[in-house]
Amino acid sequence: MMRYVALFLAYFFLILAVIGVILPGLPTVPFLLLAAWFSARGSKRLHSWLYEHPHLGRLLIEWETQKAISRKGKIIAVLMLLVSWVVMYQKINDVWMLVGTTFLFAAVAAYLVSRPEPH
Repeated sequence: MMRYVALFLAYFFLILAVIGVILPGLPTVPFLLLAAWFSARGSKRLHSWLYEHPHLGRLLIEWETQKAISRKGKIIAVLMLLVSWVVMYQKINDVWMLVGTTFLFAAVAAYLVSRPEPH
């Protein structure tokens, strides 16, 4: 039963990752990492396909071997955080929500920027 749950979650996160490639504001890599993790527990075939994929596999291997994020990926991620924060600033009236989100986004941005670039 757990294998089927893991397989379902692997495909679910893979779909979100693919949507994230197309849709600005939705991250790709975190969903891709989750898809890889769940596929390792649910489907060796899907797991192999992810790692052998010409584009997605490179991201997974760079993260797994070097904990690295490309400069382009960092820039896009930080810009999406900024755009998301500006939209939230305009739409949300709760000051504490904005303060909490500001600290969360700043922490995520700092983490992303601190990761090495792949070599």
